[in-house]
Amino acid sequence: MQIFRFQFYFIILFSLSLHAQSKKYAIHTVAFYNFENLFDTNDDVNTNDDEWTPTGAQQWTEEKYHQKLKNLSSVISEIGRPENPNAPTIIGGSEIENRGVLEDLIKEPKLANYDYGIIHFDSPDKRGIDVALLYQKKYFKPTSFSNIPLLIYKNKTKIKEEKKEEADDELEDKIETTIDKNRVFTRDQLLITGFLEGEEISIIVNHWPSRSGGEKASSQFREAAGRLNRKIIDSLQQINPNAKVFTMGDLNDGPYNKSVKVALGAKAKKAEVPEFGTFNPFEEMMNKGMGTIAFRDSWDIFDQIIITESLIKPNFSTFMFWKAGIFNRSYLVQTSGQYKGYPLRHSQNEVGFSDHFPVYIYLIKEMK
Repeated sequence: MQIFRFQFYFIILFSLSLHAQSKKYAIHTVAFYNFENLFDTNDDVNTNDDEWTPTGAQQWTEEKYHQKLKNLSSVISEIGRPENPNAPTIIGGSEIENRGVLEDLIKEPKLANYDYGIIHFDSPDKRGIDVALLYQKKYFKPTSFSNIPLLIYKNKTKIKEEKKEEADDELEDKIETTIDKNRVFTRDQLLITGFLEGEEISIIVNHWPSRSGGEKASSQFREAAGRLNRKIIDSLQQINPNAKVFTMGDLNDGPYNKSVKVALGAKAKKAEVPEFGTFNPFEEMMNKGMGTIAFRDSWDIFDQIIITESLIKPNFSTFMFWKAGIFNRSYLVQTSGQYKGYPLRHSQNEVGFSDHFPVYIYLIKEMK
């Protein structure tokens, strides 16, 4: 494997305790970042984006929009340092209005040289916010991608019972209308498969339903999102039992919630992960009091990257999980006021970054 002087292909050196000797490894950073309200300044008549216009509540001007792009590009360019001087090879994002804002983002001076590609679909979310994937074209070659809808409904049980009582055409039409009205429109789950330097991987980018209406009342929707994730992973593993799958996103739940622990089945410790199971390195961070988002002075980790068992096997002749992190540099933190210590988000007086810290993992492979 060759190393070219001016290409962003890096090596890390560290000691493996198993062999008590120093080895050389190639490294890639895989990241996720909730961009928080990455809207352009135009009013989209099909979505509820009026707030993010020059005359809206946020007084969202071109100047503020471009400052937001500059801020986000600075963060993205640094995620994963110092272990990896390269920007993330792959980064999932959420709260993205459209493809256009991503095209503007990757043209920012701090990102332009990385030649990022974009995978994005418009979702049915009423605010018009979507998930997407950015990837360095040099290293990752997508072969397929699709947006998989999360179909969830209010009063679903009542609808089913009504359907059982009568089966005539008139009632069926009525039920279809009722289901449409009761659907909770949320973000699709974005599935991408491709080759990372010749090795096939799959990525699911998520932004699970919010806690609107309360955590308990809305938990069923996030549990449905977890089950859909598990179904996608199962399908990939049926095709390839050794499929390397990453599911990443703002899950609006912590590593300890049922949506993650039960529906998706993520384990906190590698030794507990069964064959075809999933490992969540962010649960241990949660137990240590770390967080990606703060609410009422309490921290939680809604932003997670969860991986399949195939990525934690002790075989570094292929790309494997090394370690995970939360990117919480000091410049991303509010330094004064009521929300001192929280992630530095946008306000009327300042264009911030996001109300979430980004998360990342490293993939490493032994150099020969």
